[in-house]
Amino acid sequence: ARAMLITLCYLYLWARWGPRSAALIRRTVRRLHRSRCSFTFCRCAGPAARQPPPSSREEQVCLRIGNKVFFTDETQFLEDLNRWSLLLISPFIYPDKLLQAEHIAFVTESISAQTDNLQKVPGSSKEIVKWSDYCSPLAYKPGEPYKLIAEASIDNFSSLGIAFMEDRLQMDNGMVPHKIVSVHLQESTLKELAQVAPSKSKLEKESDHEDESNSLSDKEIGSGEHHHLHLSSCHECLQLENSTIESVRFASAENIPELSDDCNSKLEEKNDDYLARGIKRVNLSGKPPNVLIYLGSETAKVEFEQLKSILHECIDADSYTIYQLREEQVLKDPWIDNSLLLIIATEEPISEENHKQFMRFLSRGGKILGFSSSFTFDGIQIKRKNKLKKTVHELVVSKMDSTEIKLNLLVSGCIFEEVTKDGISKVKTLSRLNNANKDVVIVHLTYGDSGGEAILSQAHLELDINSMDVQTEEDFNLLKISNTKRYEVLKEILMSLGLSCEISEIPALTPIYLLSSDEEIHLAFLKWLEGNVDTEGLRASSKVSLKFVSSLESKMEITPSLMPVITAMGSFSSEHFSLKTYQENLQTKKLGKILLFTEVTTTTMNLLDGLMFELPEEMGLIAVAVRQTQGKGRGGNVWLSPVGCALSTLHITIPLHSNLGQRIPFVQHLVSLAVVESVRSIPGYEEIDLRVKWPNDIYYSDLMKLGGVLVNSTLTETTFHILIGFGFNVNNSNPTICINDLITKFNKEEGTKLKALTADCLIARTVTVLERLIDVFQEKGPNGVLPSYYKYWVHSGKQVRLRDEEGPIAWIVGIDDYGFLQVHEEGKGVESVHPDGNSFDMLKNLIVPKH
Repeated sequence: ARAMLITLCYLYLWARWGPRSAALIRRTVRRLHRSRCSFTFCRCAGPAARQPPPSSREEQVCLRIGNKVFFTDETQFLEDLNRWSLLLISPFIYPDKLLQAEHIAFVTESISAQTDNLQKVPGSSKEIVKWSDYCSPLAYKPGEPYKLIAEASIDNFSSLGIAFMEDRLQMDNGMVPHKIVSVHLQESTLKELAQVAPSKSKLEKESDHEDESNSLSDKEIGSGEHHHLHLSSCHECLQLENSTIESVRFASAENIPELSDDCNSKLEEKNDDYLARGIKRVNLSGKPPNVLIYLGSETAKVEFEQLKSILHECIDADSYTIYQLREEQVLKDPWIDNSLLLIIATEEPISEENHKQFMRFLSRGGKILGFSSSFTFDGIQIKRKNKLKKTVHELVVSKMDSTEIKLNLLVSGCIFEEVTKDGISKVKTLSRLNNANKDVVIVHLTYGDSGGEAILSQAHLELDINSMDVQTEEDFNLLKISNTKRYEVLKEILMSLGLSCEISEIPALTPIYLLSSDEEIHLAFLKWLEGNVDTEGLRASSKVSLKFVSSLESKMEITPSLMPVITAMGSFSSEHFSLKTYQENLQTKKLGKILLFTEVTTTTMNLLDGLMFELPEEMGLIAVAVRQTQGKGRGGNVWLSPVGCALSTLHITIPLHSNLGQRIPFVQHLVSLAVVESVRSIPGYEEIDLRVKWPNDIYYSDLMKLGGVLVNSTLTETTFHILIGFGFNVNNSNPTICINDLITKFNKEEGTKLKALTADCLIARTVTVLERLIDVFQEKGPNGVLPSYYKYWVHSGKQVRLRDEEGPIAWIVGIDDYGFLQVHEEGKGVESVHPDGNSFDMLKNLIVPKH
């Protein structure tokens, strides 16, 4: 009879909500979210941990899947909250936007994976649900279990619960979710927190939370009468509901038949309303998102800033805060529970007291990253090898996916040796030198039962080439070529220690400023605008419409298709671009006179589209940006554009019936040459090894690319309107190479003191050189510029193979009168190769026709 009752109940549930538990959970949460009822998802044998009194037992509902239960209960109380800490980036500081009527506050308890011995339900074929994708984290409490207060929409809370029941819920910190309990937060508490949060510095907030009593109120979090969970509002079903509720409490949902129903479809798409409210995601790795850097007893301010800069290029600066842990703070300040990662970057011996403190940090689940430091513990010791000190060696690094990567790095002169105790090793080798001894230089160690771990490196992953005392050209080349791989390895290590190295949030678009190198031309352009914009100041375009305004209004919209242009030059200032420097270095008759400058744009290639066809020729247009979010490269590639890269698009007009008009492919070669000459024509900078690579790249020697050119041309009647996009690395050393790296290298080798160059200077010089090169070409044809081009190109005397790596050998001869590459295959004469029909891999010395 009991089995029949359970079966009837299942059939009822299926008929009402579908064959899975999801519908029941969603409907229950939606129906009762405004009452003082609590919803609990728990890993235990039924709600035994919170047994209700006998009188109310039949008023509870419980659905079990394996060892997971979902049940309703009276309003939950939170324990003493004095030791809870506000997350750094928390919506608590926006109480008016938090916990709306349609949102639920809840506490998630997680336990370390090592202590999770509970039996798991067989894995579901459904997608994994990441906890932080479905809610806004508010506060945390470290320890075992690790607790997080968060808020979510009704649907998102339901989705979390369903994923929890089906073993698909994943915490960001690798811990195992154990319980989810909804709670009620008082508005007065939120406002009190909002007043506290902004008034405290980030470090204060995390260091003194143990003493603060007003982080969260320890009052009773709400009150109210107990509510009966109704399976249906239909009156005739109440008797069935009441008679079966006790059986459902301890029934298993694993054997509910898989009957087809809409409820069998995928989970509803996650609701990202909290992102829309501007609430930033945070790191939730069991500790506050603080990264500490310990550099020993010295102040070491320069070293700290260098290391901080490297880290900011690997991790999201908005999600983590980086501090220096000073010697006097190690034993005094409560940093152990307030930090996610400790970086030890000193070769000084670690004192016994400090070592104990670092081990305490590990024992509480902390993570340590050692950069050429003397810090070691269980099972590992350091052995000095002076012949390795400050030398460049090839390393073989094991990645998380079990593949290997080879790269060259400077090593410290120390290696690791394993000392096993009782034959049990907790040491995992991550990297060895590719030498005869296979010396171990990077190791991974675990410590304690709370997830503590350390990665220790005796290879200088943390050092930028410019901070190293590297003298030989061979070492410079080896390290620079490996620089991208260095970042790849460093990011992988940081991710394995629980940090997020996802691409940072795309920066917001900024307004455009109308600037000019000549006041008279500036006024003439404004006068032209008067008759060429509508009454709102709008200049429409299919790519980007420009709205010209005298000043920036606070509520002005900036979108990829509509951007404001501020015409008053007096209000312009930028730390990344000096109009004065640009004006001083621009010596042209026409080109680059009218400048549209912006800090952040999608791509400069679109900004001039609505102006270039009608603007008088003497008002040469150029668009300059500090950063691009959708930069374009040749063949549809995305050109990544960090700060420190010279980015611009220049408009030129070329008559069809002219030397260059008949040879338009030459334009890209002229621009590449202009970039190189913009540097190498400066007195003292002639030997900076900047070169051109056919058809449209700028290179360091024949080793590494540091810039490129993209040319789009449109023929209108007898005139080519050409947009020239060019970008080259000026002051962004990482993750590849830049012009100032070459200047620093030259200064070390030659003992000179050449100054670093800036993007504003080199953009202006490039436009100036280009105008001169165009004039020479129009007068003398290709022969007027080819001697200079060949002087700087990377292909002189190079052999290539045609078609494949076993194909016939050919010699690169030059470029023909139309700008196409000429190769000479023995016995077959000279052949021209078109850039759009071939792949030319100069590093492999290979030309491969594309089919």
